[in-house]
Amino acid sequence: MPANPLNVRRLAAVLAADVVGYSRLMGQDERGTLDRLREHRQTLIDPALAKHRGRLVKTTGDGLLVEFPSVVEAVECALGVQRAMAERDATLPESSRFRFRIGINLGDIIVEDDDIFGDGVNVAARLQEIAEPGGICLSEDAYRQVRGKLAFNVRDLGAQRLKNIAEPVGAYSIGIAATSPAATPILTPALPPDKPSIAVLPFDNLSADPEQEYFADGMTEDIITELSKIGGLFVIARNSSFFYKKKQFTVRQVGQELGVRYVLEGSVRKAGNRVRINAQLIEAGTDHHLWADRIDGELTDVFALQDKVTSQVVEALAVRLTARERIGPRRSETASVEAYDLFLRAREHYFRFTPESNARARQLLDAVIAVDSSYARAYAINAECYLQLWNQFWSRDRDATLGRARALAERAAALGGAESEAHAVLANVLVWQFQHEDALAHAERSIRAEPNNARNLGIRAMVLGWSGRHEEAISAIDAAMRLDPNYGGWMLWTKGQSLICLGRYEEAVSTLRAGLARLWTFMPLHLYLMSALYLLGRGDEAVAAAKAAGSAAPAMAPDELRDVPFKNPADRERLASAFRGVNALLKAQGMPISSV
Repeated sequence: MPANPLNVRRLAAVLAADVVGYSRLMGQDERGTLDRLREHRQTLIDPALAKHRGRLVKTTGDGLLVEFPSVVEAVECALGVQRAMAERDATLPESSRFRFRIGINLGDIIVEDDDIFGDGVNVAARLQEIAEPGGICLSEDAYRQVRGKLAFNVRDLGAQRLKNIAEPVGAYSIGIAATSPAATPILTPALPPDKPSIAVLPFDNLSADPEQEYFADGMTEDIITELSKIGGLFVIARNSSFFYKKKQFTVRQVGQELGVRYVLEGSVRKAGNRVRINAQLIEAGTDHHLWADRIDGELTDVFALQDKVTSQVVEALAVRLTARERIGPRRSETASVEAYDLFLRAREHYFRFTPESNARARQLLDAVIAVDSSYARAYAINAECYLQLWNQFWSRDRDATLGRARALAERAAALGGAESEAHAVLANVLVWQFQHEDALAHAERSIRAEPNNARNLGIRAMVLGWSGRHEEAISAIDAAMRLDPNYGGWMLWTKGQSLICLGRYEEAVSTLRAGLARLWTFMPLHLYLMSALYLLGRGDEAVAAAKAAGSAAPAMAPDELRDVPFKNPADRERLASAFRGVNALLKAQGMPISSV
């Protein structure tokens, strides 16, 4: 007697695919669209599934759900289909091309009769929704199975909050352009020619309590910050260093991917009031250990322990320090162990980037200030939290929120010591208040305090761009991206804006599309891509980009640009004219802005 097919569970690679703009295609030519989709199924998709042992579970009009025995098979199939589709439609107008979005996940599924269910399926479907048109989006579990085995370009999208999925999902965007089989999430940059280059990897938490992870991360971040203040070094940003947290890698691989000669790695053990740091400095290309040490001390001496690591790294690399850079007591720190512990917990929540974690971070930082009202860094990071609250439209009273960010940053600057953090926030706040010259002065001060801070360089680039100094903005953002090879989509938005303002529309399109490959949900990238395409005279593509912006459509009204801090009216008008033009095209299609 056959086994009951109900509720059978198994691990499987699940592929979900959907045609981009299917409703639009059907509206243009219903019969022709159906015929073309059927032809693609018969001559391309079904043979590819058979070749790679994919089982077609079901179709949903323009969508497919497929189960594969392995992720490698699923990705090979998806790459083959996407490449073939691009070649087939290369001669057609952009508005008539068939493009698939594909999501792939490795997860537990429930098999019932011939159908499949469960989170393993749901995650694949949601990843499909954030995939780039013509691209493929993998979950982190799926990506681990194919890394280094197949040829593709890939970008780490970070933890994504997917609709109706409880926990954030690590996601990777892969494109169809072939690269070497050793393709990695980060393009291999050249080594800086004029100074020692280093990446500090997240220190392992060896404490008995796994909840102490925040403490190990905090120690790592503080060491990165202290090294970043030294102009004679080239230090990779926290964002790219933390890409390797809890991942399998070799030091040689890290050196190649981040474009650095040296790697610092280690561990932290906290037991009661005692702290032990084990650290080693390695030459990435040879695996040669330049320095290694075990440093023990009291929790009350935590900053002295960090400084000892920093000074020994600097000594091993034979870097000459200026008088300003001399390593010693830090005015921005606190003498209170309780305040520092609360600060590390708050900073961990800040980096989670959700409304709930932002609220928790602010709550903890208020507690820090209650313990030590002179702790400059606490005020600076609290200002960052309010700026994040403002940037993400998580607050109702936006003017008050931005004002609070400014007041906290000014307090941090007045206390002294937290110059990098405080002046970077002030620059970001002041430019949105249309105080361009003051914003640029604070941006410059933040970089003098911490020359290797990629985010501060990016803020300076934004201020330069909104000030109309676009060539300088592009140079600054390129420098920021070199320090942070795993840079976020916002940096490419900043560069794309300046390219548009310079009239370099083709470069802007390429830049903004690269940004969307990293951060599909960042709506300004969609809107600026729409503008660049329209200014190139590619109206159909501009309309498609506007529709892809989805919920950002209300921000397309040209009047909304009055709140964007362009110093040069011509820059604002260039983008506003593109917005007006795309709106007119949308209305001609019977699609008011609010329904996009």
